[in-house]
Amino acid sequence: MQYCTECVYPAVSFAPLLFDEDGVCSGCRVRKQAEHVDWDERKRLLGEVLNEYKTDGSNYDCIIPVSGGKDSYFQTHVITSVFGLKPLLVTYHGNNFLECGQRNLERMRDVFDVDHHIFSPSVQLLKKINRLGFKKMGDMNWHNHCGIFTYPVQAAVKFKVPLIIWGEHGYTDLGGMHSIKDSVEMTARYRLEHACRGFDWHDMIDEEEGITEKDLLWAKYPTDDELGDLGIRGVYISNYMDWDGYKNYVLSRDLYDWQEHPEPFERTYRSFSNMDDMHENGIHDYLKYVKVGYGRATDHACKDIRWGRMTREEGIEMVRKYDHVKPRKDLERWLTYVDMSEEEFDTICDTFRDRRVWRKQNGSWVKDNIWDESIQCSTSTKVPKEPASIPTT
Repeated sequence: MQYCTECVYPAVSFAPLLFDEDGVCSGCRVRKQAEHVDWDERKRLLGEVLNEYKTDGSNYDCIIPVSGGKDSYFQTHVITSVFGLKPLLVTYHGNNFLECGQRNLERMRDVFDVDHHIFSPSVQLLKKINRLGFKKMGDMNWHNHCGIFTYPVQAAVKFKVPLIIWGEHGYTDLGGMHSIKDSVEMTARYRLEHACRGFDWHDMIDEEEGITEKDLLWAKYPTDDELGDLGIRGVYISNYMDWDGYKNYVLSRDLYDWQEHPEPFERTYRSFSNMDDMHENGIHDYLKYVKVGYGRATDHACKDIRWGRMTREEGIEMVRKYDHVKPRKDLERWLTYVDMSEEEFDTICDTFRDRRVWRKQNGSWVKDNIWDESIQCSTSTKVPKEPASIPTT
């Protein structure tokens, strides 16, 4: 297995990567591009976009899809406090928010003085889709990916608000899928092929689980005619602001009393990411490890390495410490939630192992690890340090 020589990503990655002649991945290369972008000019361009859609008071100026996380707070801060617009916040709620995540979500309408539209499917339906998504694609949280990238667009059509403000373009932020110069926007293709893993609502109709088309109305993306008639447009703030999730966390915490998770997670060293679903940092991430051999500690370490908050050697130690962990408490909760045994869970997991990564050896699954590269690794467990200053605009 090839690993990036600057961060800790492997070549087989959910965020597609390319490597240059020095073994540096496309994610690291695109991060370096950001250091040479005129962000003041980009902010001016964002202002032009927002002014184009600002209303006379007869409607919301834009829609912001939010989960209540640090990035949601940053997006809403920029739109309301920096540019003075009146957005409608829209949330797809998948039923499994952590307590602190729910608290952060509910506070948004008060701290930002905005309206907030929250939608959540039937709990029984969500349990069924958890089971079905796990069996079909090894992703019990497919409904979250679909809902987050579908329901806000439905809301834009319903409320006739053509501009949607997204946070970062995930595959560019992680893997450098696009150059920052491309200024890509949200599309139906991105939703289907990447967010929804190539599956759509009709793939979730299932006689055995009793899931019908009527159960999935929230998962239907608007038609081309509906999008075209209103001129629906989705822009990513990361094209216009130098995106840094850690700085977003500090800003949200210090300006808005945003709270991180009070206890350490089992599979990553960060305590301020992915609190809109209690399983995101748990078995959902464990499933990624089972499939392609790395997890959220790798994702987080790569970001911190690129921002200079962690050395590669320290990142390797985070990967070694967390990526392989089977989250016992989280797994027990989910198995009860969907009425499944751990034996059935493990058997299904093994069917999704990528054979470019995993091989059987003496009856056990093994893979190449980044610390097999004859690298002398630090035993430091250093966590990211705070940035020198807190951005308020």
